Amino acid sequence: MTRLANIASPLKKYQWYLGALVILLCVYFYCLPENLFQDPYSTVLEDRRGELLSATIADDGQWRFPESREIPDKFSEALITYEDKRFRSHPGVDLLSMGRAIRQNIKAGRVVSGGSTLSMQLIRLSRKAKDRNIFEKIIEIVMATRLELSYSKEEILAMYASHAPFGGNVVGLEAACWRYFGRASAELSWGEASMLAVLPNAPSLIHPGRNRNLLRAKRDFLLDKLKSKGIIDAFTCSLAKDEPLPDEPLPLPRHARLLLSRARQEGYDQQKIKTTIQSSLQVRVEQIVSDHQQRLKGNRIFNAAALIADVRNGEVLTYVGNTDRNDDESHGNDVDVITAPRSTGSILKPFLYAAMLDEGKILPKTLVADIPTVINGFSPKNFSKDYDGAVSADNALIRSLNVPAVHMLRSYRYEKFHSLLKGMGMTTLVFPPDHYGLSLILGGAEGTLWDIAGMYASMGRTSLNYFEHPGKNRYDRKDFHALKYIVDKSTKSRISDLENNSWLSASAIYQTLNVLTEVYRPGEESGWKHFDGAKKIAWKTGTSFGFRDGWAIGVTPGYVVAVWVGNASGEGRPGLTGTDAAAPLMFDIFSQLEGGPWFQMPRMEMERITVCALSGQRNTGICDDVDTVWVTKRGLESFPCSFHKIIHTTADRKYRVHSGCEQLNKVASTNWFVLPPTQEHFFKTKHQTYRPLPPYRKDCDVTSAHTSMDLVYPKPDSRIFIPRELNGKSGRAICELVHRNPNITVHWHLDGTYLGSTKKNHRLAINPDEGRHLLVMVDDDGNTLEEYFEVLSSL
Repeated sequence: MTRLANIASPLKKYQWYLGALVILLCVYFYCLPENLFQDPYSTVLEDRRGELLSATIADDGQWRFPESREIPDKFSEALITYEDKRFRSHPGVDLLSMGRAIRQNIKAGRVVSGGSTLSMQLIRLSRKAKDRNIFEKIIEIVMATRLELSYSKEEILAMYASHAPFGGNVVGLEAACWRYFGRASAELSWGEASMLAVLPNAPSLIHPGRNRNLLRAKRDFLLDKLKSKGIIDAFTCSLAKDEPLPDEPLPLPRHARLLLSRARQEGYDQQKIKTTIQSSLQVRVEQIVSDHQQRLKGNRIFNAAALIADVRNGEVLTYVGNTDRNDDESHGNDVDVITAPRSTGSILKPFLYAAMLDEGKILPKTLVADIPTVINGFSPKNFSKDYDGAVSADNALIRSLNVPAVHMLRSYRYEKFHSLLKGMGMTTLVFPPDHYGLSLILGGAEGTLWDIAGMYASMGRTSLNYFEHPGKNRYDRKDFHALKYIVDKSTKSRISDLENNSWLSASAIYQTLNVLTEVYRPGEESGWKHFDGAKKIAWKTGTSFGFRDGWAIGVTPGYVVAVWVGNASGEGRPGLTGTDAAAPLMFDIFSQLEGGPWFQMPRMEMERITVCALSGQRNTGICDDVDTVWVTKRGLESFPCSFHKIIHTTADRKYRVHSGCEQLNKVASTNWFVLPPTQEHFFKTKHQTYRPLPPYRKDCDVTSAHTSMDLVYPKPDSRIFIPRELNGKSGRAICELVHRNPNITVHWHLDGTYLGSTKKNHRLAINPDEGRHLLVMVDDDGNTLEEYFEVLSSL
């Protein structure tokens, strides 16, 4: 037993040593934190080539860019030569340097050299400059060796360069390069790299006017060492010594500043964000926006936003979210208008036009009513406060007429249009379709410049990609997508199932974009009548109610340019229209871009047909003037011409007759272009060649008054309000009627009571009580028109 005890005793002793060794190894293994630094970083915005656009200061007030994995060769060579010449060979501790430092310190009687390697300095930086004593030095040595086991030499250099102090509130190489030299670290000269290499050892030397000679001496000493080691030649060394030292720190670039704010809000805070922006183009567009803002502020219009995107992939090339401050008053310059919902005005009209072409509900020149209109209390007005009676759909789009757009939306249905816009990428339609109703096409909904520019770009992209896909299925609905500003690092190609249709067909898009290439805009667009340029551009403007928002968006096969002008506060200003305020800015931006060939015509899904030249509808055979046009294949299902009719007249065509009042052998049959009475009333004032229907001969009875007269207001079975006057008395409603015969007298009756008569201008004021009423109108020929309407309130 004694023998066994004697054997067990040393074993226990060894077990204790082994346990202690295991504990020490564990401590050594876990002594290095997973993340050496917990410091806050600046958020850095870069363009597509890595050039700095703008940056924010870190939360602790330091200019500290996020860690970089690479450092330029010039700086690494200068740093290693100056700080740690055996860096690439030692395990984190340089015993020779440490022995030399001990000798120097003993000889000097004070600490004149630390003998620290770059790895040890990195540990000291991560530990926030603990007291410099022997115990801390031992900790640095241990952790430095552990650091070398976890990271490569290049990674250690990169971490050191990212966290070394460079004077003042500048931390890290990248921030120092921009603050002192105004450029990236990759562009450093040998003189600049050497100055930065010596600076972390004595960062206070950078202050202007202080210790400049000492800083220069240290830099030149390092340059001489680089020359002696053969890293640079004598000529390079001489040139580097001649380089001046930097003066006061430079301000960092401040481009795409609101994109930087947006990126931070979207989760990219304290990161280096590589964007799709082209910095040179961004700078030019910012200057163009600033120049136009100087012009506009004379009318107290203080804000503008603009962006350019590549149609092919949706990448944003410039992002100007607002104008910069140019006086003491902010005027909401920090609002990113590109993402702010604003009233859309007329900017959505091309999507409705394309959708109706796509479904064959209209052809490009189909006539649409342009008359005074009241639909369930909604009374749209044209910008010019004028009416054409009837206007072709393409002309209505070019002139941005509101009333025809409402009639088109009513035919298409606003519920379908609401769904279409959401499918195409409009994210601001947060209410159900009934909330917007027919006002959806006139700015009744809010949209963002970001979404709508993306929708225009998606139309162009669909048109381009149509020709990239062979076979029957040529469409990818994912071509309709939002714009993007972050460089896509994914190398995987997107694979999609192609379909034989999309949100809009290539043929409808092609015809819509062609209509939008018109450079002369009468009516509302008179403020920007001519654009003399070689580029073919499809463009559309929009103006919101109260002159609060001016929009202009243009598309080519290469680019989409989107512009908004107004006041972030929502204040309206006279003359703040898309045409006068936004379009000139848009065209100036387009002048900075290259042109190219126009969109190809998708003939495979189009047909060439004959249409009535006057109505724009399919030719019926009784149309006298015929045009040949290209239409979408669904256009073959559109209605035939409904405006041409065969009428029967006397031989001299002065009067209409029928078999009841004229012998058939004396009746002449004629093709006649006939508009409904209300449309005709306004149409003939604009078209002098229009021939109204001849009147019936006196002895010919007419069975329906609707063929000769029509009630403009109130519409049949409509529901109206009659407000009180300012003096508190009950107000009046103005009834209006049109008649084919301009010289006839019309007699008015309300609920059996005679009201009076009118001639030429058939307008009569009435003051009915609340409830349902019958309005009867009788002309001198005995034609009678009866219409019911309801007064909801007379208050």
